[in-house]
Amino acid sequence: MTAMPPDPDPLRTPGLEPGGGVAPGDTPPESGQTSGLSHHEQKPPSKAASRIVIGLIVLFAVLMAAMFVTRAFLLG
Repeated sequence: MTAMPPDPDPLRTPGLEPGGGVAPGDTPPESGQTSGLSHHEQKPPSKAASRIVIGLIVLFAVLMAAMFVTRAFLLG
């Protein structure tokens, strides 16, 4: 047994103009849709969390720069 197509047959649908459009003020025919629950989407991280991450990256960069400057003075 085959399933019915989700979209109406354009040849048998009243009110359709050539090309598949509808007249102004007309309601287009219903088409198939998906409904129901989907996968839960997580919320994006808060601004505070992103600021903490950026702060840690900057802190790491400053510590690395300090290490290289200290090493240059000790070897020079």
